[in-house]
Amino acid sequence: MNYLHWNEKTITDFSEKAVTEAYNQGYVFTRIGKGVMHQTRSVRIDLSKFELSSENRRILKKIEGIEMTVKELPFREYTFNIGKLGKDFYEEKFGPGIMSAIKVKEMLTDTNKSNFNILFTYKNKQPAELGASKDISEAAQAAENSSDASTHRRASEEIASSAGQIQGYTICHGNKDMLHYSYPFYNLDAPKDTGLGMMTLAIEHAKEQGLKYIYLGSLQRPNDTYKLQFSGLEWFNSTSWSTDLEEVKKVLAANSVE
Repeated sequence: MNYLHWNEKTITDFSEKAVTEAYNQGYVFTRIGKGVMHQTRSVRIDLSKFELSSENRRILKKIEGIEMTVKELPFREYTFNIGKLGKDFYEEKFGPGIMSAIKVKEMLTDTNKSNFNILFTYKNKQPAELGASKDISEAAQAAENSSDASTHRRASEEIASSAGQIQGYTICHGNKDMLHYSYPFYNLDAPKDTGLGMMTLAIEHAKEQGLKYIYLGSLQRPNDTYKLQFSGLEWFNSTSWSTDLEEVKKVLAANSVE
């Protein structure tokens, strides 16, 4: 896959001020190598202008059984299963060779090669916290009501496997001013809208932390328009930041016929 970028540079100054300024100029960190940044059609939210819409709330309602936890990198709890989850996700969504398990491990564990410093983990809440998770609640009810030993066992196993189960991760870069929501991946059998829900939880978190901006990657393909549903949104047009969403929709639509 060829990612749109107008310019590339490699920085050696990793101070918050230098990184934030680069992002303000439309650059974002990449997974290519330490300090490598691409200037692209970046998209961000001015969090001072962000409020949840009814559609945002609908998405959050659909994933209310999932909680997000913030971890610092390097991630000392890394296992091969995490790398495989990332590889399988990107292969299914974008094609073979897009992301390797080795690259996921590198981004999560090797600060000498990785530009990223934060990991969001998304997992099912414990049953006592859930009020909410329909699947676990139904399993619990089945376990309680069933007199059949095998049914009771299967329902109990479903509760045990669902509660606390990791649904996905997002690899990020952040500082006291901004957050770059960079590389999300999640279980391919997760419910519909899990990915959008993960992003919405991250946006809420960034606003709660008092950050100025959250960056959501770039706008390259027609199906990237899902990122445009958030209030306070801006996109980089190669020279400056724009709030004209109709213009970028036309750009993305044109890409579909190139």
